[in-house]
Amino acid sequence: MSDQAKDERAPDEAETIGAATEHTQGSVDGDYEALVRLLKENDELKDRALRVAAEMENLRRRTARDVHDARAYAVANFARDMLSVSDNLRRALDAIPAEAKASGDAGFKALIEGVELTERAMLSALERHGVKKLEPEGEKFDPNFHQAMFEVPNPEVPANTVVQVVQPGYSIGERVLRPAMVGVAKGGPKHVASEAPVEPGPVNEQAEKDAGVGE
Repeated sequence: MSDQAKDERAPDEAETIGAATEHTQGSVDGDYEALVRLLKENDELKDRALRVAAEMENLRRRTARDVHDARAYAVANFARDMLSVSDNLRRALDAIPAEAKASGDAGFKALIEGVELTERAMLSALERHGVKKLEPEGEKFDPNFHQAMFEVPNPEVPANTVVQVVQPGYSIGERVLRPAMVGVAKGGPKHVASEAPVEPGPVNEQAEKDAGVGE
């Protein structure tokens, strides 16, 4: 090949090499952009998957809690109605004069024992279903489970101590089924120095009706 032919061919080869280099560089840039885009999409998908997993876990927990509450508190309304029956049985027993109990009449004694047995059986059945009796005498007043009906001046016990139970209360699980209607001490040392005095709570009309208050 002559020198002239070589000189004529050299620019063409240079142009070809340059074009190939530009193409390679463009391809690399395109691949990098595609990689960045794929990494971004992958992060978005991963974040979305984590959010969905968190939502599903929250849903599972809420469902489990709802099922637990349904099982634990399904009998709440029925139990509350049965408490009125239990109260009436107790009132019937309390209304029997002491001399009548001591009279020794076999038939009357059997009747009393039957009523007492019925009351115990009913309370036992309620207890098996999670109902617990609240008799807080001597305990610190708790507005979540007790309803203060009156205050009793008594400097010998800490203020806000329950000193009298007008009507026992009942709870089911961690919920109050019926607050205990109580009288609280006034005038003694505080349970806690900064504790505010207890004011009679809001009137629970159903509880007062069950206890016979105002009749």
